[in-house]
Amino acid sequence: MTASTTLNTSDRVLHQQILGSRRFSNYWWATIVSIGASGFLLAGLSSYLKINLLPFADPTELQFVPQGLAMTFYGIVGLLLALYLWTLVVLDVGGGYNEFNSETGEIKIFRKGFIGKNRQIEISCRTQDVQAVRVEIKEGLNPRRALYLRVKGRRNIPLTQVGEPMALTQLENEGATLARFLGVPLEGL
Repeated sequence: MTASTTLNTSDRVLHQQILGSRRFSNYWWATIVSIGASGFLLAGLSSYLKINLLPFADPTELQFVPQGLAMTFYGIVGLLLALYLWTLVVLDVGGGYNEFNSETGEIKIFRKGFIGKNRQIEISCRTQDVQAVRVEIKEGLNPRRALYLRVKGRRNIPLTQVGEPMALTQLENEGATLARFLGVPLEGL
């Protein structure tokens, strides 16, 4: 669920950091797409300018119409996709924290969003409104393992990071720790 969970001030505040888009797989794919798209764009421009811009191939032999034009198009589209991926990484979309404070009775869920009016998502509620911590496990082609906070008068609030599903033991441990901290039942196991 989280990158790190910490208890503060004599076990009265539970703070969980949530990993967003700044994970290794996103860096990897943004880099691969950037390199590939640059190669396609340089190959297309080389066929148009008849100047070799690639050190490992000679695309000046290609006819600009249709091969060079298609490669230029794929290069531009690939660079736009790479720009989107790098923007996600830089803004750390989905990153944030869950904070449960038993001293003040407040729960605060914070996530970073994408560019725009709703750049940040912040949910606050009272600890006495929490009915349960719910575990959702869905196996199959698109598995999902997540923790939700069931709150009176609201939809279930997701607490886990988006992306690859977490291990079952970690999910159970995180859910049990949170349910014990809040003094509510753990559902779904």
